[in-house]
Amino acid sequence: MEVKEVLFMNKGEEDSSYFHNSSFTDFYIYIYEYRNQAFVRNNKLIIKIVSMQQNLAAKCKPVLEKAIQSLFTENEHDHLLPSLEVLNVADLGSAATPTTISVMETIIDTVKNSCKELDCEIPELNFCLNDLPGNDFNTLFKGLCSFVGEKYKNVSCFVMGAPGSFHGRLFPRNSLHLVHSCYSVHWLSKVPRLWDEEGLPLNKGKIYISKTSPPAVREAYLAQFQQDFSSILMSRSQEMVPGGRVVLILHGRQSTDFTSNESCYNWEVLAKAIADMVSMELIDKDKLDSFNVPHYSPSPEEVKEVIEKEGSFAIELLETYATEVGDKNIWNGGAKDFSHALRSLTESMISHHFGIEIIDKLYDKVTDILVQDFATQIEPIKDTSLIVVLKRKM
Repeated sequence: MEVKEVLFMNKGEEDSSYFHNSSFTDFYIYIYEYRNQAFVRNNKLIIKIVSMQQNLAAKCKPVLEKAIQSLFTENEHDHLLPSLEVLNVADLGSAATPTTISVMETIIDTVKNSCKELDCEIPELNFCLNDLPGNDFNTLFKGLCSFVGEKYKNVSCFVMGAPGSFHGRLFPRNSLHLVHSCYSVHWLSKVPRLWDEEGLPLNKGKIYISKTSPPAVREAYLAQFQQDFSSILMSRSQEMVPGGRVVLILHGRQSTDFTSNESCYNWEVLAKAIADMVSMELIDKDKLDSFNVPHYSPSPEEVKEVIEKEGSFAIELLETYATEVGDKNIWNGGAKDFSHALRSLTESMISHHFGIEIIDKLYDKVTDILVQDFATQIEPIKDTSLIVVLKRKM
């Protein structure tokens, strides 16, 4: 599978679009949206949503603000920006999500405040929004037109698209001051090789690492992540000025167990739904056995090892942040929304491999499985994010 050709988030603003589900898929917050107006089913759900949203926002926004401020406030020989005319920012994997606008707002506001404190002119800001070519740049740029032209009239701000894979070079040498990426770099450049010496599939009946997967599957996924993450760092190191910052938020895991729910739950549900359709003879078994997702949820130790081995960046922050995404007392009845969110992320891959004709039935099956899980689970399902801040070495 050529990942860069078949991996993209669902387009438009329909129920299963990435834009419609981005509040959930970016932050794993259960918000019921319709035409950008959030509504909820009971007061208990309101409290839970607001609490989760505020907690994650409170965790991530100050991290980005501090990374920007550090560009201004380091010692006089190392600082980058007080005399800089243009600040170049890259957002990797921005897709069509309101998160992109929120990140841009944080960057602009922090730059303005930092320049005010230092009594220096605000540099022009150049935002390069990157994603694979199949993603919905049209929806993204529609939302940005009013944002750039109305809210920040007194700031010289430029926005451009940068289609392509962040696993390789995207920008000129020594041009970037800040790189940001929210829930993107856990996607791999390709599916690892999961065949034995005789050409038989190693991961039968599953689409990701599972408890029934042989050790070779775990080893192949880890090796592919190490190769891809190292390539991301190497590419950015060539593109960034010394002292520039990288801020990454990605799916990960705290557990040493590759098969824990925090990293595998979505893929287990999807694999079970596909297997059910195989048993109904709606999907060929060989199709399931030959399909695996190009995704990996690393541990902090695995991320740290790659960064230190690649050698271009110093780690300023590496933390985990866990949220509950499957509390049956809160989400019961919300399985369809969970299914929409999963569909927004995976439909392009699924339809390419299995055919578009099975899509609706498959995600209906996903919803059925989620309803059963949410009704019977004892412990809430947890999702773990890794928050990483890197400094380009001098």
